[in-house]
Amino acid sequence: MEIKTVKIGNIEIGQNKPLVLIAGPCVIESHESAKEHARLIKAIAIGAGIPYIFKASYDKANRSSSDSFRGPGIEEGLEILKDIKESIGVQVLSDVHSVKEIERAADVLDIIQIPAFLCRQTDLLLEAGRTGKAVNVKKGQFMSPQEMKNVVQKIESTGNHNILLTERGTTFGYNMLINDFRGIITMQENGYPVVYDATHSVQMPGAKGTSSGGASEYVMPLSKAAVAVGCDAVFVEVHKDPEKALSDGPNMLKMDKLEEFLGEIRKIEKAVRS
Repeated sequence: MEIKTVKIGNIEIGQNKPLVLIAGPCVIESHESAKEHARLIKAIAIGAGIPYIFKASYDKANRSSSDSFRGPGIEEGLEILKDIKESIGVQVLSDVHSVKEIERAADVLDIIQIPAFLCRQTDLLLEAGRTGKAVNVKKGQFMSPQEMKNVVQKIESTGNHNILLTERGTTFGYNMLINDFRGIITMQENGYPVVYDATHSVQMPGAKGTSSGGASEYVMPLSKAAVAVGCDAVFVEVHKDPEKALSDGPNMLKMDKLEEFLGEIRKIEKAVRS
């Protein structure tokens, strides 16, 4: 099946289009930190010759503990993302968690992201679809790739065909996720680009009791596999100092490893597409 091309500003994601990088810290920790990460990642992406979209959450509403840092909230968070978009010159993505957020978020975001835990929420999908913006839906770790067809149909019913689907692992027992890379192909059969979420795929949900663990050493090999299979974009959370990150540190890629990471997946991309 032919895969549609989804345009995000001057970036195109889809069949026979260059592999795209979606990257940034898990959560906006501060204005200064988010902006610095966007600037550094953009420079590394340009050096690797890969189109880049910045991501960071203004509110992590699904943290393991009520005491966990959630971010600056929608108002301040969107102002930060707007500044990054305009001053750094990148397209931006963030999560939405409720219908009431979407109108405000759509004023700033280039991609509205539906978190994995909310991927079946019909009202949320419909409201996101009605914005006309690109909508990236993360496949729930409790769902099969085949079930994402229903998600696509809900968004399509609004007349919106700017859809991305993301593979981010499937629950395997307790505190463990696995990837079945056939799922990338299965979801592409819906006719839309598929993103591989490298860092959440190595997350260990709730493994530390009040927070999630992770195995970031597998980010590189799993990403290579996803690119070899034919994903259209790679989503990776990046931080200058993951050990001090306020969210998802154990599964994030360290900034000083990003250049090598992009170089390796570009080699795979070139080999597959040649």
